This record gives sequence, C-alpha cells and structure tokens, in this order.
Amino acid sequence: MAHRVNRVGEQMKKELGDIIGRKIKDPRIGFVTVTDVEVTGDLQQAKVFISVLGDATQKENTLKALAKAKGFIRSEIGRRIRLRKTPEITFEFDQSIDYGHRIDTLLHQVQLEHKDSDDKE
Repeated sequence: MAHRVNRVGEQMKKELGDIIGRKIKDPRIGFVTVTDVEVTGDLQQAKVFISVLGDATQKENTLKALAKAKGFIRSEIGRRIRLRKTPEITFEFDQSIDYGHRIDTLLHQVQLEHKDSDDKE
C-alpha cells in the first residue's frame, strides 16, 4: 500500500508542476516549483510543498492564487490520474530550501571567521 501512495504522490508532483506551469494563467502566480507531495495512506489528502522565487509578498500572492485555483487544479488532477476519489489538496511552502540556504550562509560565516583568526596568528 505504501508503494502505491508514493507512486500517486510522485505522479501528482509531476502533473501539478505541469498544471501550475502551463494551465493556470493567474498573473499572481510567480515561478513555482513543486518540491514534494505527501499523500495520506487513504489517498484522501495531498499536501503539496512548493517553493516560490521572489519576496514574501510574491510568495503570499502565489499561495493565495493557488488556493483560489484549487478546484481547477483538483479537477485537472482527477482527469490526469485515475483514482476513485481525487485527494483534497493543500499548498504549503517548502521550508527546507530556506533552511538549507541559512545553514549554508552560517557555514560560510564560520569559515570566514576561522580564516580571519588564522591570518592573525
């Protein structure tokens, strides 16, 4: 069963990327990448993780636009993936990219500080 859930999640990720990138014409939607889709075991809920290029305002506008287009997106998914019932979709920001970037910045700072202390010795 877990294998099927993963397959459905991967298929949804692929289709959502295409739907958001090509089918939705809302100007509020910026450059969106679907990073992951978590589907519940009963295939009733799907949590879609996205990353959006831009500032906080652009990200919020994109999330609002996606929420507004949820019905359309869900019906498109229903047409593309054969399931008895199309999962309810919720969109969330993927924090892992920001988290990774923050760690990268901190490591770079530590490296610079270490280099500076070596130069002084």
